[in-house]
Amino acid sequence: MGCCFSEPVDFDTEVNLFHFDLHRAVGKGAFGKVRVVEHKRSKKLYALKYIDKARCIKQKAIDHSFIVNLRYAFQDDENCFFVLDLMLGGDLRFHLESRGYLGENVIRFWAAELVSALVYLHKQRIIHRDLKPDNILLDAQGHAHITDFNVAIHYSERRLHTSIAGSLAYMAPEVVGRKGYTWCVDWWSFGVTLYELLFLRRPFDGRTSEKMTNSILKDSLKFPDDASKKCSANCTKFVQALLERNASQRLGCRPNGQGFQDIKNNPWLVGADWESMETKAARPPFVPDIKKANFDVTHELDEFLMVEKPLTHTKRKANPDLAKMKPEWRQLEEQFAVYDFVSTQRRSYYPHNEPITTVVRSSESEQIPVVQSVSNTLLPTTTFGERSQAGLDTTWHQHIPSKPL
Repeated sequence: MGCCFSEPVDFDTEVNLFHFDLHRAVGKGAFGKVRVVEHKRSKKLYALKYIDKARCIKQKAIDHSFIVNLRYAFQDDENCFFVLDLMLGGDLRFHLESRGYLGENVIRFWAAELVSALVYLHKQRIIHRDLKPDNILLDAQGHAHITDFNVAIHYSERRLHTSIAGSLAYMAPEVVGRKGYTWCVDWWSFGVTLYELLFLRRPFDGRTSEKMTNSILKDSLKFPDDASKKCSANCTKFVQALLERNASQRLGCRPNGQGFQDIKNNPWLVGADWESMETKAARPPFVPDIKKANFDVTHELDEFLMVEKPLTHTKRKANPDLAKMKPEWRQLEEQFAVYDFVSTQRRSYYPHNEPITTVVRSSESEQIPVVQSVSNTLLPTTTFGERSQAGLDTTWHQHIPSKPL
């Protein structure tokens, strides 16, 4: 009586799904599904994000202590696969809903780490455009990491972007008001996120997209009556400075590369040890319980109940006929770059643009010069995107999903 064994894996070949053992599913959204995988040779655990080719355009690698980093990228005949750092601590939305308020000291610690990540992104000329609790993951030790670059974009230093992308409740006034925007919109989203972590609700809201847009554009910023019981006066002033409608006056957005210095000097974060923090030497004040599932366990039911086709290891077709493929599928075959962080020599792909010369109006009578970076259906929390009118648009994904990942 014979027994079937899987073929041996050749790790010297280009990385593919056969290099990994597939474990439990931990996430699902319009941009793709996520499950835990184990690299068969290194035995390291990662998060595998796989996206149907009909929805996938391209994904690129960035690398920072507080960003969920891409480690491998490859494709088969049906899906694109992205192997990312595994974050066992869950996202901040999960902790908000399961634990509620976590305390000012915990939130301040995460805020400093997120500031470090945003400054790094903006130095690389990247706008995240969708910062919110759902897209901030904790590792097993409790460090915060930005994830989900589905609508991230390389900003132009020649002209402003005008596309609507991200989650409406976290969008800056210059985005929803279509005034044109650059990297300063991330600092506004950061302010909304901090407000929500502190007070368990968002500062601007509305039952419809029209009402929410009007609230973002016109409503005055108000803090709850019990705000002083939740956090210090320096904390509320920090959030207030981030939620400044005038982008040139917003904390973190001062011209000539002084934005980060303003944040470092702010009384709320003035005591942060930025050097030890960036090496993760600082001990987080909140450590998630990794013995429990820090995610919605119902994600595992789809494949267990055979609601959807389960992910399996499959060999690619030899010599696909490109002429018979749809244009977007052919683009993936021709332009998708396989990535292996162990063997791939990282190459710079960031644009080298001229400085921005456009101005943005904050009112009918006032013009504000655009500041440069340090480097020289609509649902409130749903990620969506459309093509930008700015000069160089390298958005990772251009479609409009139904719910976030």
